[in-house]
Amino acid sequence: MAQVPQRFFDALAVRTWCGLSLRALGRAREEIDAINVYPVADGDTGTNLYLTVESAAAAVEAVFAAHEVDAGAGDAEDRDEEDGPSLADAVGAMAHGALIGARGNSGTILAQLLRGMAQVLSARGDSPHTGGSGLRSALRHAAESARNAVARPVEGTVLTVASAAADAADGAGDDCAEVARAAYEGARAALAATPGQLPVLERAGVVDAGGHGLVTVLAARVETCTGRPPETGAVLHARVEHDDADPAVECAAAGDGEDGPAFEVIYLLEADDAAVARLRQRLDALGDSLVVVGGDGLWNVHVHVDDAGAAVEAGVEAGRPYRIRITHFGHGDVHTTGAERPPRERAQRAVVAVVPGEGLAELYAGAGATTLLARPGEPPASGELVQAVRRAHAREVVLLPNDAELRHTAAAAAEQARAEGVRVALIPTRSAVQGIAALAVHEAGRRFDEDVVAMTSAAGATRHAEVTVAERQSWTTAGICQAGDVLGLIDGDVAVIGPDVSRVAATVLDRMLSAGGELVTLVLGDEAPQDVADQLEARVREAYLAVDTVVYRGGRQGALLLVGVE
Repeated sequence: MAQVPQRFFDALAVRTWCGLSLRALGRAREEIDAINVYPVADGDTGTNLYLTVESAAAAVEAVFAAHEVDAGAGDAEDRDEEDGPSLADAVGAMAHGALIGARGNSGTILAQLLRGMAQVLSARGDSPHTGGSGLRSALRHAAESARNAVARPVEGTVLTVASAAADAADGAGDDCAEVARAAYEGARAALAATPGQLPVLERAGVVDAGGHGLVTVLAARVETCTGRPPETGAVLHARVEHDDADPAVECAAAGDGEDGPAFEVIYLLEADDAAVARLRQRLDALGDSLVVVGGDGLWNVHVHVDDAGAAVEAGVEAGRPYRIRITHFGHGDVHTTGAERPPRERAQRAVVAVVPGEGLAELYAGAGATTLLARPGEPPASGELVQAVRRAHAREVVLLPNDAELRHTAAAAAEQARAEGVRVALIPTRSAVQGIAALAVHEAGRRFDEDVVAMTSAAGATRHAEVTVAERQSWTTAGICQAGDVLGLIDGDVAVIGPDVSRVAATVLDRMLSAGGELVTLVLGDEAPQDVADQLEARVREAYLAVDTVVYRGGRQGALLLVGVE
């Protein structure tokens, strides 16, 4: 439903903007990934931007949920009709969420753009909203802070687009709608000009992927402030037509003939300003594409290097690095270590699976799958999934993401692998237990389509659940939970809240088996009580005839317990 154009930008507008940006990036992700040729043609800019905004949106939703819980707990007569987070609360959460969830070069820069905006809007204290002048100031500070965060700024990139948005907003009126429209139009014009500023884009016949993503986000803000998307659409002409363009060699032409650094290194860092200044100098000497964003003791560090260990060691010297992510770019898809070694022959078919713990990684690998470990709170980027597909070295690949949140990432990886000549089928497994069921019926000797159908059917016939611990107070589908409560989620929704792991697990199992079942799969995490598996096995034997149980050790998998019922 169309909204009335807003003169002011408040906490609810921040929430709406994040949601619209996430949906818009979800729609544009594949196109943005496809034109990603700078600084590395790894085809994941759209996915990285999506995941960065997803983290920002989740942080804003958590702030609203916390206020709703607080309001619900109070007396009705004491509650303010407008009770909710302030503008400073909302933009602060947005910036922090983007910072801790930033992916890739463009995602890290976007996080700093949002942080720069938040610094200006938060400075207004308890003011519930800002007008056009506040948005103009926020856009200017965002563009400047993002440029300062990049060690060696390059024109024709997202930095150029951000500066153009701020310049255009300076000439706008005093309401949010006018500023949002002006910023969008200025950014869109700058994006169209990027191929003329950066030769790698001109040779590939594309606009800058990161700039495309920023224009998409700015279009979502226009819709937030006016109630409708821009009349010109999100972005036009992402590809620049050349009469002599050969799509088959676009990516090769974009590479400048050099492979560049072998690794992308990203980590969060707790450190003071002085230590970060020294870190910037050291990392700048080690590699390129250096972006360090953040402040107030928490930073997100991104760099491309040949020596990934040295980049991490530099972080250790500066402070406490964590959530360390190292991605190998795989330039040229080289699989040999010496000229004398012949190329390895491709297998006909392989299964590639994302798994949440070391124990499951061993289980999947033992069944013949190529695995990619997803540590708690660190889901893989599409570039890592593409590398796993390349590592499998097969003509046909069945991809098991094993997480509903990885659907866009896995889809982007599948598209890139197909562009490289690999036949890929994506089975939308939402849990590792569904992946186990799919892998159990996998037969490489069958026709590819038949194998995919059988694996998809097995995964779809497996209900999944997990038992975990709540990190904070929040609303759930089963009521309000407190930090430390044990949660039982069935098919992704909270179904049980309780104080005891064994009791919650038993209740979850009973609910799942009430609809019938033949096999129960239990995957225990490192922090699960040692006797919970024995108790659940005994419960199945005593209460459910002809139902078998298998137990695996998952290691550090995030959840205390994963449950599958086939």
